[in-house]
Amino acid sequence: MQTISTEIPSAFSLNQNYPNPFNPRTVISFQLSAVSDVVLKVYDIMGREVQTLVNEKLQSGTFETTFDGSSLNSGVYFYKLTTDGFAETRRMLLIK
Repeated sequence: MQTISTEIPSAFSLNQNYPNPFNPRTVISFQLSAVSDVVLKVYDIMGREVQTLVNEKLQSGTFETTFDGSSLNSGVYFYKLTTDGFAETRRMLLIK
C-alpha cells in the first residue's frame, strides 16, 4: 500500500479500480477523512473472500494498493472498503 497524499479529503470514498477490466494487476485507491481502522478485501462472485489487501489503522489521506489476480480465473470480483462508520463495495472484471 502506498500513501498518495496526506491532504485531508472531505469524505471517505472508494474509487473505481483502474484499469478495469484488468489482467493481471489493477490499482485500487481510497480516501480517508479521519484516522480509521481500515479493511479492504476482495471477494469472488459467490461472496467468498479472495484476499485481504489492507487491514490496519491509517491516518487521513489518499491511499492506493495493487491487487494481483494472476492466480485467479477470469470473472467478476468485488472489493469492499470498511472503516469506522463507512463501507462501500465496487465491482471489477478480470479478463485473461
